[in-house]
Amino acid sequence: MIKKLLLAIATLAASASFAFAQVDVNKGDEAALNGVKGLGPSTTKAILDERAKGEFKDWTDLQKRVKGMGEKKAAKLSEAGLQVNGKAKEGAAMTAKGEAKAAKASAAKDAGAAKESSDAKGSM
Repeated sequence: MIKKLLLAIATLAASASFAFAQVDVNKGDEAALNGVKGLGPSTTKAILDERAKGEFKDWTDLQKRVKGMGEKKAAKLSEAGLQVNGKAKEGAAMTAKGEAKAAKASAAKDAGAAKESSDAKGSM
């Protein structure tokens, strides 16, 4: 029973991690960019204004040209699905596929711990 519950939770967590959309900073329109968690109207406007001058070459170029785009913010935006030329920021958290594997591994670990706990209670 516990295994089934943990499997259901892991499945939901995995599907939730696929819920965010990948948006390329050089291709996304205003609505798509605003849909990225962490991007508000002012940052989106700054991105679009800078992009009008020329596409962003990479994450470093984006960070240099958009005011307020530091390492931490860039990493969080990458985790939320923002890409530059189809690439996530190096050093940002795992991709959705990696998150799904991690959730599955965590659920398996939790299931093992729950089994050990119930085995220990049964032997008392």
